[in-house]
Amino acid sequence: MAHRFLVKDIAFQAGLSTATVDRVLNDRNGVRHQTISRVQAAIAELEKQQIGGEVSGRKLAIDVVMETPDRFSTAVRDAFEAEVATFLPTVFRCRFHFAEVMKQAELVQLIDRIRLRGTNGIVLKAPDVPEVVAAVARATEAGLPVVTFVTDLPNSSRSAYAGADNRAAGETAAYLIGAHFSGAPGRVLVTLSSGRFRGEEEREIGFRRVLRERYPLIGVSEISEGHGTDAATGTLAVQAIAADPAINAVYSIGGGNRAVLAAFEAAQRPVRIFVAHDLDADNRALLAARKISFVLHHDLRTDARSAFRAVMGRSGGGSAPSALSSVEIVTPYNMPATG
Repeated sequence: MAHRFLVKDIAFQAGLSTATVDRVLNDRNGVRHQTISRVQAAIAELEKQQIGGEVSGRKLAIDVVMETPDRFSTAVRDAFEAEVATFLPTVFRCRFHFAEVMKQAELVQLIDRIRLRGTNGIVLKAPDVPEVVAAVARATEAGLPVVTFVTDLPNSSRSAYAGADNRAAGETAAYLIGAHFSGAPGRVLVTLSSGRFRGEEEREIGFRRVLRERYPLIGVSEISEGHGTDAATGTLAVQAIAADPAINAVYSIGGGNRAVLAAFEAAQRPVRIFVAHDLDADNRALLAARKISFVLHHDLRTDARSAFRAVMGRSGGGSAPSALSSVEIVTPYNMPATG
């Protein structure tokens, strides 16, 4: 496996021992395919980090840990890698740990393993559950800054939150849908990836509050625990649509939008308005095709920048001001360019 990096640097980037990396690089037997892929990914990340050659500034390694659908983790990776160049001469070496669905015990073990192995900071998108909060406490007690990303852990010892005001985003969705129905009754299918994420809960709270106060003729049916994946979310959507013939709108908090639309098409049911979150590749295509009506977008590069600054400015422990990115209403006519 061709490379130009020290074994210890590859091992640090991959989160593996130097002995394991040496076995991979020398093509020895008995190495799992997953381990080989981690080493290959680490080398690719190190190559990306050599922007403009060697620089003399300080180097900070951060671990980005996220339970999220692939379509969103791809957008997050792109945002972090794009922002790295703006912090030169400080060089951020990002190690990404992404999974669409992660068992709670596995997530806690990962946070603990990163803490014990060493890092300059952790950027975390995780469920708001006691076990994760405890793992964050262990990290901050060890002097590591932990920045929650797009979904907060407000009752934890995290150092800062980088993301949007999720309650305001939900209120905005309610306003768009309520104005569309213009006093007429309607019923909205609200989709959550999981009720364990505080950010999604905040969006739903804001959404329901505005409907209750301003648009009382609009009802809500909710599905959850599809984890933003098309297969599971689609199955839940099919069941909800069959059970409630009044559903004629969607507020997608948790993703899986192609599958939700397919469920309506299979049932030959119209969708009067569809409000989604995040300008990932799927939502860009659906918005351009007029399959969805609006996307509530917050700039992930702004969130990545806030996370980097929080890590740079803290040596761990305590709390830093949260940096809220603005929520933009995107239509087919004002969709920002990629990159």
